[in-house]
Amino acid sequence: MSILDRYILRAIVGAVALVMGVFLTLGALFLFIQQQDDIGIGRYTSVDALGYVLLNLPQQFYQLLPVGALVGSLLGLGNLARGSELTVMRAAGISVGRIAGSVAIAGLLLVGAAAVVGEYIAPPLEQLAREQKAFYKFANVSFAGGGGAWVRDGNLIINVERQTAESTYGGMTVFVLAPDHGLEAIGHAANASGDSTSRWNLRDYALSSFSGDSVTAVHEATRTLDSTISAGFLRLAIADPDDLESRKLIEVIRHLEANGLDTRAHVFALWSHIARTVGIVFACLLAVPFMFGSFRSSGAGARGMLGLLIGIGFSLLQRVVDSGTFAFELNPVALAWLPTALLGILSVVLVARTR
Repeated sequence: MSILDRYILRAIVGAVALVMGVFLTLGALFLFIQQQDDIGIGRYTSVDALGYVLLNLPQQFYQLLPVGALVGSLLGLGNLARGSELTVMRAAGISVGRIAGSVAIAGLLLVGAAAVVGEYIAPPLEQLAREQKAFYKFANVSFAGGGGAWVRDGNLIINVERQTAESTYGGMTVFVLAPDHGLEAIGHAANASGDSTSRWNLRDYALSSFSGDSVTAVHEATRTLDSTISAGFLRLAIADPDDLESRKLIEVIRHLEANGLDTRAHVFALWSHIARTVGIVFACLLAVPFMFGSFRSSGAGARGMLGLLIGIGFSLLQRVVDSGTFAFELNPVALAWLPTALLGILSVVLVARTR
């Protein structure tokens, strides 16, 4: 890495850090205000709300970094342009492409930071924040929503009810399918707890088996159910795909494909995570052509507003694409990459046309 690369990298990363500090401060303030209605319910206090906000900061960092990278790049390069440093670089024979390459290096560094935070730091902390808040507010908590969670495992269809502990659920219904896909039996347990070996201990288990025109009912105090669905995987199946890291999304997708289930939501979430992270490089590059154009002598306010407008437009496009994927049954991989692809094409074309 040359002196030029380090100089531009320091200018951009410093500005991005400043912008992200402002974004996270505002985000934390708004999130803390949203918690005011929950304070006082159960054992949920203001200190717990503050802890909830702090645990959610890494996720906010990951979500806001593309916009922060664009605004920070505009501000960082803008400071170099206003100080005529970019002009000196061009006068010294350094091409716009070479400067854009240095900016891309800064973008790759931010991509690495986003990947680490998005994969290893933000998801577990966000999950911990959600669980702690729920357990402070209620004794028994439903993480599976009103209808519970549904998972297919071979010839079994499993429905779990409310979650009362990390690997314990307040009820489980097991539907056993025959080879011709007919219903062979239905079992219900009042309580189900799983271990690390994909074995479930069912308590107060009632089984109804169907054979021709007859029904056989059996009741057992305890029963062991062997399944490929572990308690850990069930938590992944319950979670919103957008809240899962990429490696866990791949695990869920493989299971859904093996059982012939719809994978579109998880496939879209997986490629959307990847595309959003890659898009940080193009967000940084998009700042380059503006610094050699009419915004070269503009103030920090104008450059910041430009970055916010582009970032908001990019976020709105992502939301529209997210809705269209499932409303019109379009290709989830192509649509996940669409906003980033448009941003990349725009950045490359503008940089190539800059003189």
